[in-house]
Amino acid sequence: MEEQFYVLTMLVANKPGVTSRVTGLFSGRGYNMESICGAPTHDPEISRITIKTKATADQYIEIQKQLERLIDVIKLRDMTIEKKAVRREMALISVAINPENRAELLQVVEIFNGKVVNAGSDSYIVEVTGNEGKINAMIDLLRPLGIKKLTRSGILALYRELDESHWSD
Repeated sequence: MEEQFYVLTMLVANKPGVTSRVTGLFSGRGYNMESICGAPTHDPEISRITIKTKATADQYIEIQKQLERLIDVIKLRDMTIEKKAVRREMALISVAINPENRAELLQVVEIFNGKVVNAGSDSYIVEVTGNEGKINAMIDLLRPLGIKKLTRSGILALYRELDESHWSD
């Protein structure tokens, strides 16, 4: 069976050891997490963990079953289908800057609705938020200018609470 990327999010009890048990479930079964993001929700007793993983369909079903068995997992949702979920990530990118590439850098930042969040004498730190494709496209355009450092948040996702008639293609 062919592997593909899956995205899932879960509401969990906001207490010590929960994230460790979730990551332990993956590592103990030899599954990789491409990204993991976790933080408290509007309710301080509950956290949301969003994971992107690459697996076969059978492995993904097994991952879901195992996660649902964890005592501190309150709710689990599949966020793989983009039109059922709002999915975003953020990147901070440090780019080498000089008089020759400054205008090009600022143009790329503007095109992607990013912003310069720090301007140093020889580099700018750029922030961009969007879907994974947007982040990858901006990185590809900035790479020839000289990326010095890069960090990404990983995927954050919320399920759309609209009925199917409101989904756009």
